[in-house]
Amino acid sequence: MNSIQYLSQFNLLHSLSLEDLIEMDQMTSITTIPKKTFIQTPETFSEGLYFVKKGKVRLYKLNADGKQFTLDILREGNVFGEMDMISLGTREMYIETIEECDICRMDKVRFEHFLIEHPRFMMNMIKVLSDRISGMSSLAQHLALGNLQDKILYILLKLSDQFALQSRDEYCKINFPLSHQEIANLVGATREAVTTALQELVKEKVIKTGFKTIYIHREKLVKL
Repeated sequence: MNSIQYLSQFNLLHSLSLEDLIEMDQMTSITTIPKKTFIQTPETFSEGLYFVKKGKVRLYKLNADGKQFTLDILREGNVFGEMDMISLGTREMYIETIEECDICRMDKVRFEHFLIEHPRFMMNMIKVLSDRISGMSSLAQHLALGNLQDKILYILLKLSDQFALQSRDEYCKINFPLSHQEIANLVGATREAVTTALQELVKEKVIKTGFKTIYIHREKLVKL
């Protein structure tokens, strides 16, 4: 379960020194975008590289029937977008804010010079691209071959790596609001089927649930 690597696991802010961050700040423009607002759709795509300075965004696609499939959730420091030199695979996606966000757009020419002058950072970016290809392949395999419970557990473990807070007992809270429909969007299933699967996981004491809240028993989950 732990082999998958997502775009959301690359944090731009953690990859740079303070001096580099100051330089990066000088070549970005910041836009504050309200909650539940599209940053991009496949029809409105424009070339550029962006990072989330504040807030969270959701990346998803629609199938022919209009059903949503969530591919990733990005938080502060995560990067998305497309440039001539770099493609993070987000061109055909819907990108929507989950909460109010500050989104920084990088100047293309200056960023390309920045990469050339910072080879270590460029190597990190190359690793991101490689890991993303591997990760999406692994995700597709799990979602295609696993049963619904396996798919849900796989996604919950990923989200716990991103958003977990240690609780007072043996369960970890996923610090991100999750409705049954949102989980269904992540695993490509119906809300009703997800509700049934979650109830079974609660009975098995692998998870606990509340209103848009899920706690996972991480030790039990990784053994499954």
